[in-house]
Amino acid sequence: MSPEAKKEKKFALTLPAEELMACGHLACQGCGATLAMRYMLKALGQKTVLCIPACCWAVIDGPYPYSSLDVPIYHCAFETAASTATGVKAGLEATGDTETTVVAWAGDGGTFDIGIQALSGAAERNDDIIYVCYDNEAYMNTGIQRSSATPYGAWTTTTPVKHFKNRPKKDIVAILAAHRIPYIATASVSHPEDFVKKMKKAKDIRGTRFFHVYAPCPTGWKSRPEDTIKLARMAVQNGYFPLYEIEDGEKTTVNLKLKERKPVEDFLRLQGRFRHLKPAEVAAVQAEVDARWERLMRSCAG
Repeated sequence: MSPEAKKEKKFALTLPAEELMACGHLACQGCGATLAMRYMLKALGQKTVLCIPACCWAVIDGPYPYSSLDVPIYHCAFETAASTATGVKAGLEATGDTETTVVAWAGDGGTFDIGIQALSGAAERNDDIIYVCYDNEAYMNTGIQRSSATPYGAWTTTTPVKHFKNRPKKDIVAILAAHRIPYIATASVSHPEDFVKKMKKAKDIRGTRFFHVYAPCPTGWKSRPEDTIKLARMAVQNGYFPLYEIEDGEKTTVNLKLKERKPVEDFLRLQGRFRHLKPAEVAAVQAEVDARWERLMRSCAG
């Protein structure tokens, strides 16, 4: 192989080149949710329909009749992402279209809280949809209020510094795994190749598929926009947000096993929402992360 060919191979694209998200969207600077959408559409391609409830992405896409996405979007009520996607899929199949992928795309508030009833119903029926929760750990679109995805210790406008959130984050993946759906995956905007690979895998599976995607929010996390990928990567490397898959509610595969996990303190200190935490509270966060990691390792061993 010539030196020129070797250089070309070294810098070859590892993600699909097709772009279905254009410039002109309305996201904040450094928005992790915008990257998540871009990567997902690269994996699924143009034969995709999105059902988007009230969330940041209901605004990011742009005002009607304009859109930054080159796929159809059905905007729906806050609590109805999963049920709307189920209906859209049934309608397409009634017309003979069995190829188009229907995606319910919602934030953590519309998934962990407001939309969990419709999501549970779709999962119990094993409806043929992909549900993606982009998780920025609060109700960011309406002013940074606490959700059940907000982690212990975090500041939000409804959990101020003197009364920060003192409960752990809801384990949404365990809840979906209890439904024994065909496929569940976690993903992070810091690891796009992993995300795209999993989404392509999910595209070829029938039934309910659920993605929990880590998507930092500089506005709500009080972090620098240029630290979005750094924070997402740190969360993976310290075990705060591990990357794994669960198939049929049983088989768990960790996609990135860590021989030595980094401590969470540096990750927390980069975010203003955690800056008030004292050493004992940081230690409590570390203990929770350690316990979750050990449970995940045991589930793989079993």
